Amino acid sequence: MIDIQHPELSMRRQCELIGLNRASFYRKPAGETALNLQLMRRIDEQYLQTPFYGYPRMTAYLRRAGFVVNPKRVARLMQKMGLQGLFPRRKTTIPAAGHMIYPYLLRGLAITHPDQVWSTDITYVPMTTGFMYLVAIIDWYSRYVLAWQLSNTLDGAFCLDALNRALGSGQPQIFNTDQGSQFTAQAFTGRLLAANIRISMDGRGRALDNIFIERLWRTVKYEDIYLKDYGTVGALYTGLGQYFHFYNEERPHQSLGYRTPAEVYVERAVMV
Repeated sequence: MIDIQHPELSMRRQCELIGLNRASFYRKPAGETALNLQLMRRIDEQYLQTPFYGYPRMTAYLRRAGFVVNPKRVARLMQKMGLQGLFPRRKTTIPAAGHMIYPYLLRGLAITHPDQVWSTDITYVPMTTGFMYLVAIIDWYSRYVLAWQLSNTLDGAFCLDALNRALGSGQPQIFNTDQGSQFTAQAFTGRLLAANIRISMDGRGRALDNIFIERLWRTVKYEDIYLKDYGTVGALYTGLGQYFHFYNEERPHQSLGYRTPAEVYVERAVMV
């Protein structure tokens, strides 16, 4: 995706072409001790399998795996990762103070065409010497990844960047998020309302309300992130760019009749 030694395109031009702030490419991953990074990696892998684990059960799991840890440490690490340390819901689902929470609109809704529903979420990305956060926007009907972005903090700017990139090529009827402060912020909801897009938000503690993007996280981590074990943010950007291209354009999806997300997403041209 980004080639530092590209013979014709400068780094600045390559970043412009993919909608990436050049400074973001050179960001350093957020840091932690080697042991904590190892614990966070194990927590991340287990949470994909058991998202209902709070810190007490996660502590028990780590102890059974041979780690000497106390609940306070596990709770702190899960909080840093964006996982709720007290209840089986995400820390990132704490809404911004004073911001409006919208009802969940997708229960019982038949998903019949592309650009009917988009959704977004944030996940923790382990690296060899730190970690980053990844946000992605996905079309529910086709599972097509419309945009993604990385950050070393949980502020909302990278989520808004991803939203603007996605809206640059189309827009949905409904946009679904969790109740995290990044998505309840006025800048984010205002951007959707200005485009006359209906806003839907998951119920508190209901990760399965956003099931398709939860499945995306499991797929991208097991098929790319855990295998590649990225060491730099630049390598992570490039690797994820290559993977999401593969995911959209080349990887057959069982629930799509073994078509690719891109093949299904382009059906919108016929349906509009």
